Amino acid sequence: MRRDVEGCSVIVHTDIARIPIIRVRCLMRTNASVSVAMFLLFLASPAWAQSRSGNAASLGEFSRSLQDLSGRISPSVVQITATGYGLESDAQHTGASVLSRERSTGSGVIISEDGYIMTNAHVVEGARTIRVRANGVPKQSSMFDGKLIGKDRLLDLALLKIEATGLQALPFGNSTDLKQGELVLAFGSPLGMDNSVSMGIVSAAARQLSEDDPRIFIQTDAPINPGNSGGPLVDAAGRLVGMNTFILSQSGGSEGIGFAIPSNVIRYVYASLKKDGHVHRGQIGIFARTITPALASAFNLDAEKGVLVEDVLPEGPADRGGIQVGDVVLGLGGRPLQNVRDLALELYQYVIGDTVQLQVRRDQKEFAATVAVSESQDDPERFADMVNPEDNLVPKLAILGLTIDDRVRQVVSGLRFPDGVLVAAQAGSPLYFGAQPREGDVIHAVNGRRITSIDTLRSELNRLKQGEPLVLQVEREGSLMFLVLETN
Repeated sequence: MRRDVEGCSVIVHTDIARIPIIRVRCLMRTNASVSVAMFLLFLASPAWAQSRSGNAASLGEFSRSLQDLSGRISPSVVQITATGYGLESDAQHTGASVLSRERSTGSGVIISEDGYIMTNAHVVEGARTIRVRANGVPKQSSMFDGKLIGKDRLLDLALLKIEATGLQALPFGNSTDLKQGELVLAFGSPLGMDNSVSMGIVSAAARQLSEDDPRIFIQTDAPINPGNSGGPLVDAAGRLVGMNTFILSQSGGSEGIGFAIPSNVIRYVYASLKKDGHVHRGQIGIFARTITPALASAFNLDAEKGVLVEDVLPEGPADRGGIQVGDVVLGLGGRPLQNVRDLALELYQYVIGDTVQLQVRRDQKEFAATVAVSESQDDPERFADMVNPEDNLVPKLAILGLTIDDRVRQVVSGLRFPDGVLVAAQAGSPLYFGAQPREGDVIHAVNGRRITSIDTLRSELNRLKQGEPLVLQVEREGSLMFLVLETN
C-alpha cells in the first residue's frame, strides 16, 4: 500500500491488496448508506405505523433498483493483477535492499466491446505481467493477458487491451453535470475481493487537492479501499462518471474521503492513448486563477464568476485571439466558469486543433473571442509523434528514443551536452529494474561511455555482460544525474 504523508492524513493509493492481518474497527462516521439506513429505520418506527406497508414497498423498490443497477454494471468491471519486481529493505538482517517479487491487485473498467480497458497508471506501474479477470465474458475464459497500450503518470491513467470480443462496455457520463449530494456507486476489488460494490454520494464535484496541483477529482464518501483503484464510479443512470483512485486516511482504510478521476478526463485520455499511445495536453495559452474575494475587491470584480487572466503566452492561441492580461474569462464553449477547476475540466472536452469560443469581460464590457486549442510546448510526451517502433525502439530499456540532431535541438534548447538520445516515450517493460529513464530525459552516457545516437545506445547496451550493472547518465530538467539499474 502506498502512503504519502500530508500533515496528519495519509494518501492511500488503492491498488495493492496485501493483508497479512485484518483488524476490524467500528468507526462512528455518518456516510450516505448509514444516513439512508437511519432514515428508513425512522420511517419504520411506531410513529409511522400506519404507512409501514408503503414504506416497505418503497424500501423494496429502492433495493431492487440497486440490484438491477449493480447487475448491469458488474460485467463491465475487471480485476487486474500486476506482477513485477521491486527493492525491499532487509534492515533486520543485512541492512541491504533485496530484490523481491511484487504482486498488486487493482480494478479496471471495460471501455469497448473489443477489449479496451481503462485503469489507474499506478496499478500497472513496473508490471512485467498483467492478468485481467473479466466478469460475464460470453463463451470465453474469464482470465486474459493484458497488454499495456499506454499510460499517463501525471493523470494516473492507463489503457490496457485484452484479446476478447463481445464485452459489455460501460457508457461514459458527463462529469461536469455531477452535483454535490448525487448518489454514486463504487465498483472494484477492495482487498482483492472481486466484483464488489459500495454506495455513497458526491461530496464535491470538482476537488483540487492544492492550488498548484492541476488535477481535478470527484470527492465521494462511497467506501473505497485498497484494490478499488481503477474501478468505476457510476451514477444512478449506470454511466461512468469517475475512476476510483485514492483516499485520504489516518488509519489506512476508508474513512469516507475518496477521490475519483472525472469521466471527461478519462474519455480524453482514452482517445489519446488509443490513437497515439500517449496523451496530448491541450492549452489555449493563458495562465489564470480563481477570483477570490481579495482579488474581487482589489480589481472591482465579481467573486467566483469567471477566472482572471494572469498571463498570456506571446504568440500563443489566446494572444492571437486578442486576450489580454487582466481579462476575465466568464465562459468556455458556452459553459460558465466559476474557477480554474472549471476551466481545466472544460478543456478536456477538446482535442488539439479544435477551436473554442471564450466569453470575456474587459473594463465592464463583454465580448466573445475564438481561440485554438494547441499542444503544451513543455510536455515531454510531445516527442512521441516523432518516433516509430521500427527505427526508434531500444528494447532493453523499453523506450522510444530520438537522436539529438538539428531537428530535435529546435525543440529542446539549452542541453548540457550537444548530443545524446532523448527519451520520447515508454514502450513496454524494461529488462532492468531500478531508477528508470522518463519521457523528456536525455541519455548522455552508458557506464561512462558517451552516447551520440540511437545506434550507439543500442550497441553499448548489447556490450554489457550478463549481470553487469547499468549506469545511465541522463539530463533531466537541466540537471545531470546517474540512474543505476540492474538485471533481474
